[in-house]
Amino acid sequence: MPRIGIIGCGRISDLHARAYLEHPDATVVAIADPDRGNLAERGEAWGVPASGRHEDYRDLLARSDVDAVEILVPHHLHAPIALDAMDSGRHVSLQKPMALSLAEAEAMVGRARERGVTFKVFENFVFYPPVVRAKELVDNGEIGDVLSIRIKSNPGWSPTSWDVPAAAQAWRVDPEKCGGGPLVFDDGHHKFAIAWHFLGLPERVHAFVGSDPRTGLDAPSMVSWQHGGGQVGALEVVHSPDLQLDTVHYPQDDRVEITGTRGVIWVTRGHGRMLDAPAVVLYRDGRTQGFSDMPTGWETSFVDSGRQFVDSLTTGAAPSLTGEEGAEVLAFALAAQEAARSGAPATL
Repeated sequence: MPRIGIIGCGRISDLHARAYLEHPDATVVAIADPDRGNLAERGEAWGVPASGRHEDYRDLLARSDVDAVEILVPHHLHAPIALDAMDSGRHVSLQKPMALSLAEAEAMVGRARERGVTFKVFENFVFYPPVVRAKELVDNGEIGDVLSIRIKSNPGWSPTSWDVPAAAQAWRVDPEKCGGGPLVFDDGHHKFAIAWHFLGLPERVHAFVGSDPRTGLDAPSMVSWQHGGGQVGALEVVHSPDLQLDTVHYPQDDRVEITGTRGVIWVTRGHGRMLDAPAVVLYRDGRTQGFSDMPTGWETSFVDSGRQFVDSLTTGAAPSLTGEEGAEVLAFALAAQEAARSGAPATL
């Protein structure tokens, strides 16, 4: 039974912890966070005794009863903490995006290989049940060969959304800590991962990344790309401050449209629920078919991704995403940042 330590107990940790707390073959034995309030709140909620709560992650790594760690800290801390964990012999699940640079990503991939530990880059959207169903439909040939993918990301507001602490918002717009904006680089990882999941890495990326001085958000933005086989894709990010959304997480929703040679698939939701429509819609041969027989809560994707990490530890199967796969998605995201800075296409 893998014994898990969680490093970083901020807002998102509640969803990550559920995967281990609900898994019959895993247990959370220790947590680490410099904020004593976070330690107390999450420790109580997750049943971690006071002796298992540490303000310094190094104290957690010094324990003898931790097999693997989940690392949920600001982006600039990903590489140093992950490398320390690998050097201590722990398996690692690392929050996306995995690093601020490809050099950091490659260092972690190499270190995991040297130490013989499992290294997962935690990406939940490829485990989101509507995306999983869309992938099954594509793999079954329902829309023929995929020609394009279009992704829309739309933050707004919600009276039922999470209360995110100001400190957590602040580092996400600090260039030294975040590596890119909160919508196109940070949350954008989910969208680039979806595109990668269906079509692999593109060859060329174009981007315009906006900047709103009132909010610090990198919107409105548009990223487009082309693959070696001629397929194309696009990500559009728009912040609509007066758009009310139905969600219990971040006030945001997402839509995906995948077009093939004989049909189209729509995934109609992500973080929240904007459209009163089936979660997945398939158009083919003049007929529209909706699919609603799946969980659609965003939290399900976290639980399923975390469960896959536990299963990889117990069976020896590769995690998803592997460090190498995470580095590919990071390269995609960094290419968008570079294209926006330079005003010219970035190649991968």
